Parts: sequence; structure tokens; C-alpha cells
Amino acid sequence: MNGEERKISSLACVLLVTLRLFIGWHLLYEGWWKIETQKTSQPWSAEGYLRNAVGPLRPVFRGMLGDPDDLRWVDYDHVSARWDDYVNRFLAHYRIPADSPQAASLMVMLNGPETFSVKLDALPEGITQEKLGRLAQFDPAKKTLSVDGKQHLLAAERDKLLALVDSAATEDSTRREAYLAAVNKLHASAAKLSYKERLAVQLKGDPERAGVVQKEKDGTVIEKRLGDIELYRAQLERYEANHAKAKTRFEWDHLATQSRELQDLRRRVVGPVQGLEYELRDAAEKLLGGEQLALGPVPQPWTEARTLSWRTMWSLTIFGFLLIIGLGTRFAAVGGAGLLMLFYLAAPPWPGVPETPGIEHNFIVNKVNMEALTLLAMAAMPTGRWFGVDSLIHGLWTRWRRREV
Repeated sequence: MNGEERKISSLACVLLVTLRLFIGWHLLYEGWWKIETQKTSQPWSAEGYLRNAVGPLRPVFRGMLGDPDDLRWVDYDHVSARWDDYVNRFLAHYRIPADSPQAASLMVMLNGPETFSVKLDALPEGITQEKLGRLAQFDPAKKTLSVDGKQHLLAAERDKLLALVDSAATEDSTRREAYLAAVNKLHASAAKLSYKERLAVQLKGDPERAGVVQKEKDGTVIEKRLGDIELYRAQLERYEANHAKAKTRFEWDHLATQSRELQDLRRRVVGPVQGLEYELRDAAEKLLGGEQLALGPVPQPWTEARTLSWRTMWSLTIFGFLLIIGLGTRFAAVGGAGLLMLFYLAAPPWPGVPETPGIEHNFIVNKVNMEALTLLAMAAMPTGRWFGVDSLIHGLWTRWRRREV
């Protein structure tokens, strides 16, 4: 190829620069629009297209989320640690001292108190600590009747404490009524579960959700009934196995039905736990005063999904901005092409891969990889030197080199 054949006409240069500006604007606007949605009630997230990725790289894209199937929501230790982190961020954000009444109230809601106590001047005659046993403790110095914060007080145990009055030889009706009122009040307060205890009931104690396992004394399992949590795990494994080998239209239709059933089960398993967290947050916010509420909501933690979402949004914005002003044009073009190819590979229009919903119908090639290929073509040409900051930098560098020579 001689020099004449390698020349690019002025019109071609203008069109290529215009194409660079158009693609730059497309990326910039896409990124900035997504950033602006973070201020709304429906912020954009990368979670949607990563969770629903198809094709050979589906496990890779879904794995980027860390927990694409919300299994962490049915892990007591994970959710408990998540709530501890939320409480710490809550106290720090609203500048609440750890030894303040607000902090104490919040910790009681989350973990429960060390003891449940009510005021009682004295026990009725004939009732002693020995008769109260382990059900309750009376402190004559503090004049309180209490039970352990982790043991609570069951209705049957309350009835036993109330029945002690009938067996006691006392004619002091005032002390008798005060004792009966204290026991009933103690039961009412001790019957309340903390949020972590309610979480444990949902994930460990509810047979419908956690299942039932009966064992012999030697540990041999004699009966096991799956709960919704284990059923959800099992159906997930089956769905992913079927998804990996699906090829025909019939198989994809069957998977779509299975996916709907799986999502219904997921909502039944995960929904109550998420609802409990929303309830905790709402209860925590009710502890705040007007000045504290003015500080706004507690910042969200940087989960895998949130981190990826912000990286995607800022990558689109920065690459688009660089393409428009023509700064680091080749780097921006290659970076933008790489980002677009990730979008393409998350749902590639390849044979044997289900077609994504929409009005377009593509086969192997779609607008995303065409735009990516265009950016790679522009990376091979000095469009930034034709028009942009790169041309100014190149001109200054060339003049400086000439002076040095």
C-alpha cells in the first residue's frame, strides 16, 4: 500500500471525529443518567443484568455480585452481622454517643436487655427467693423483680409465679396485689423478643422455613423434613444445572416456568427476613429527633453489587467525557470498547442462548458490539490529534522537542 492509498480525506476525518463525539455523548449521558437515578427512589443498579446473565459466562457475571440468589439473607450469622454493622453506622451517622439513652434503646431492640425488671417493694409473706427459684429473682436492695434477658418468661412460668400467692399465708392485700401486678407486667415485657431473637425464630425455629430433623440419642437421623430454605437451595441447584445444559426452545420455556416458581419461593424465604430488617430500620428512625432526621438516611454499605454499579456508572461517564474532549482518546476508546463488550457478553445473541426480551432481534451481532468495534477502530486512528485536547498536547510537545533540538 503506497502513501496515496493510506491518505484519509478531510471529509472522512470530520465524519470520524463526529462519530467519536456521538459515541462519547452516548456513553457520557448513559453514565450520568444512571448516576442521577441514585437520588431517586429507584436507583439504577448493575445487579439486574448481572443476576440475569445468560450464556457461557453466566457463572462469572453472577459471581461478581457475591450473592446473586440472596442466600445470605437466610444465613443467621450474616444477617446478624449485617444488622450490627447497620447499628454502628446509624450511631456514627446521627452522632449518637454509645452511652446515650438512644443508643441503649437501640441496642435493647436489637439484642434484647440483659434482664427484664419491674419495681416491687417487697415480696408477700410466705413467698421467698427459694420458692421463686430460677423463674425470677427478687432484689430487696434495688426493690426489683426480674428475669434473665435471654430466658424470657413463658405464660406457664408466669402462672406458676402467680400461683405462689395462693399457697402463701398472707393477709396483706396491698403486697399481694403489688406482687400479682409486678408478675403480669414482667411477663408482658419479657414476652417481647429482640430483632435478633425474631430472626433466629425465622431462620432456625420455624419448622415450615427451617425444616425438622429428629435424631436418636446417638445422633442418628430418624426423620428429616425439608423446610422452605433447604427447598429453595435444592431448587436453585436444579435450576442452574438445567440452565447450563438448555439448548432447545422447549427447554428454555420449561426453565422460564421453573424460574417463576423459584422466584415465588425466594420471596417466601427471603421476604420476611428483609421485612424484619425494614422494621428494624423504621424502629431505629423513630428514636431520632428533628435535628438528627435532618441529616438524612444512613449511607448504604458498599456491597459487591453497589461497588460494581458505581464503577460502571463512572466508567461510562469518564470514558464518554474523554472521548468528547479528545483527551487520552485511544485509552478512552479501548476502555469504552471493553466496557461495552462486558455488556454484550452478559447476554450475547449466540446460538443456544435465549433471546433477551425487547423489540430487536439479533444474531451474533448487535448494536452493543458494533459500537465496541467502532471504538476499537477509532483507537487505531489519531482522531484526538485531529480535534481535541490530544491535538493541543501533541502540538506543544512537538514545539518543545524542536526547541530542544
